[in-house]
Amino acid sequence: MDTRLPSALSSTLSHVLRPSTSLPAFTADHQPLMNPGTSPPPVDLQQHIYNSLLESRTADVALHVRGTWQAIYKLHKVVLIQSGFFNSLFTTGFRESSPGPSGSLSAQQDINMVFDDRNITRAGTVCISRLYGGGPPLHVCPSLIPTKTQPLTPSFSSPSPPPELPKGHHPATPRFLLSLLATAVYLSIPTIACQALSCILSTVGPYTVLPYLRFATGIPIEASDDNEPDAAVGLERIAVLTSPGSSSVSTLTSHDISKAEPQDFLADKLHELVVQKEDPGESDAQSEGEVEDGPCYTPCFDYGAVSNKIGEAAVCWLARWGPDMFAYEEKASSGRDFPISPFAVVPSTRKRAETLPSRPSEEAVVHVPARLPTIWARGGLTSRWIRELISSDTLFLRRKQGIDENEEKDWEMMFSEGIYYANMLVEDIIAISQDISPSTGRQFVPTPVLQAAHWNQSLLRCHITASSTNPSLPSPSPPMRDKELGLCLTTAQILSRLSPSEQQATPDDEKGKVYHPVLQDSSMRLGDSSGLDGASMDQLFEHLSSSSDSKSTRTSEANFFGLKAEHKTALECIASDATGKSRWSPYPPYRFAVEFWDIDALKEKSRLHSHTIWYAGSLFNVYVQVVRKKGAQLGIYLHRQSSVDPIPGPSSPLQPVRERSHNRVPSLPHHIPTSPSSPTIHYSPSIHPPSRSVTPNSALSTSHTSDKAYQSFGNAIPATAPPVAPVQPYRDPRPSVAAYFAVSCMSSTGSSVTRFTSVPDMFSVSQSWGWKSSSLRSDDSSDGIDDGQPKPSGPAPKEVSLRATVLLGVV
Repeated sequence: MDTRLPSALSSTLSHVLRPSTSLPAFTADHQPLMNPGTSPPPVDLQQHIYNSLLESRTADVALHVRGTWQAIYKLHKVVLIQSGFFNSLFTTGFRESSPGPSGSLSAQQDINMVFDDRNITRAGTVCISRLYGGGPPLHVCPSLIPTKTQPLTPSFSSPSPPPELPKGHHPATPRFLLSLLATAVYLSIPTIACQALSCILSTVGPYTVLPYLRFATGIPIEASDDNEPDAAVGLERIAVLTSPGSSSVSTLTSHDISKAEPQDFLADKLHELVVQKEDPGESDAQSEGEVEDGPCYTPCFDYGAVSNKIGEAAVCWLARWGPDMFAYEEKASSGRDFPISPFAVVPSTRKRAETLPSRPSEEAVVHVPARLPTIWARGGLTSRWIRELISSDTLFLRRKQGIDENEEKDWEMMFSEGIYYANMLVEDIIAISQDISPSTGRQFVPTPVLQAAHWNQSLLRCHITASSTNPSLPSPSPPMRDKELGLCLTTAQILSRLSPSEQQATPDDEKGKVYHPVLQDSSMRLGDSSGLDGASMDQLFEHLSSSSDSKSTRTSEANFFGLKAEHKTALECIASDATGKSRWSPYPPYRFAVEFWDIDALKEKSRLHSHTIWYAGSLFNVYVQVVRKKGAQLGIYLHRQSSVDPIPGPSSPLQPVRERSHNRVPSLPHHIPTSPSSPTIHYSPSIHPPSRSVTPNSALSTSHTSDKAYQSFGNAIPATAPPVAPVQPYRDPRPSVAAYFAVSCMSSTGSSVTRFTSVPDMFSVSQSWGWKSSSLRSDDSSDGIDDGQPKPSGPAPKEVSLRATVLLGVV
């Protein structure tokens, strides 16, 4: 911590404490304590100021605080005005800037401050101490900080007793950090707000994700436990605790905003509302005996862009680690019919759940942490948040804890709208139609939903396989490009389908028809914590509000901090696009996830592939490639796989020799022979300065060469699994297809996501489109790479990987 006093304050206090040179000279019998015109050294002056706080000396203002605690603080205005809040209070014409009761500016002034914000606690006195150039150092427990080798935090992967708190340090618990942030934002102290926000974003993990998400959605922090000090360490004596009661003179509340306040005052950015809220981590069921005679209103504490940034980090973490945590919770709760307590001691001898994402034959090393957080069970995420989380990545899961009518509505919406059944095989749709809920006795997915999906995929197949010269095939719009199918509609065309009378009537099938947006070129990073150092409060809010390159992609609780899948009804399409030029598709995009291990061992220009999927008559996969032409960069590309060439083996964690079996053969991807003809442009609008690279087509010359490209190589890393060819119900006969796509790359710890989107591009056979970015490389590469060459010391743990989700739609 920098304990230097701000230069303006140091200069002011030096002038105040400097003896006046106009006084008569002292005689020899009365020597002055210091020579005229000199001042104490800056370090001594700073300590003098801090001691004035600790000893409550020469105070000129007494703050009577009421909120989650009640106390009196004797402080100094000349120090407090470093805060934007107190600067406005004491210098911009408020009553508090007037002389005291005695008519003298030197008299101590009593001011009552009422903090309605329950997130502001006594621990927030650290903010005041920082203004005085002191206060205790903050200690963030290392077990709460995820690392690249232990992305689920050290406390989760290898539980151990918490380390001893360094003497004189204050424990920076998640609750304390949230309170510190709330206090710093309210008092408008940007340096402390940035420090608190950086610590919060760096400690997103299994034990903190739900408290942080609750905070982001306006839910007050919970009461402190017995192990957390009420007051900041070393600052216990600066407050005179008082009993409940009223005080004198002027009273300020946390929602008072005067017309005399300047426009850039922090309170203009904050909104304290009393609205009906839903806790994302609160049980949906009412407690027994609770009377439901009206809506339940709870206070909401919103901090604008700061809350949204924390929400982004929380949902990014859930998107990456949610399935893993679900597997852990299922393993720990097997044989039980009640949820796990967040701090329950769970025996580690239970049989490992089959859904646990791990390598085969690792039963001996997989364990359930003794302190397993509750995320999916009741007491964790609500059904509303689970609905949106599952709808974003097509994950099927359900809580086995009885029927709750409020939850059932969310489950019905999730199974009806959140899953894109039109992209499934007919056999899968038939199987899903036979799944009956043991809780309700009804189908998980209503039959009309599955029938509509089957009809939808049949229409798409007809468009793809039919001849472009067939006049009997209806086309909703003329192709915008020669090689497009003409599936999309503009907003103006959707509007033309609705007559004026229909727009005013009850929604019918046409008005309620669902459309999916055709993406545009963009890049954004959710949960990004860069650029916070040295920012002012205005810059802090401006930076957090402009983390994306499009206003339409700004995140908030309304779109679940960027997690919500985007699709709209016909009327919503019209309402959201005043220009009428946006393009929409009636066919849902295909969504799939990919994962890559041991990227650090990948040689330059070598490719590491994902599994291969079939969609709309074509095969697609994703590969990563290290590029060092302009510094170390990692490229991630969507590739249209040839249906006649062998399928590449997907990336896999390296299996130890003693655990190897016939179903996993590690191999080193060989550099695919290339042809100098037909160059493919890889469009790379990364979050760093956009760059373009030209790489040749990856079409293979002969079948023999293809076999050699994916041959296994013993113990080499990165390893690949045997290739698996997906079922192909039909083939798209066209040599080129047009498709829009998006790739969302998750950080190694899961607290941020880099999302790239692309307008429809032409995919020829064996052609790739994608992006390369140094941010992807720096986020997931090891510290041992310093000269541009990989130096793997061995295979990384299975949790250390690059995960990405892909969205793909033909037009």
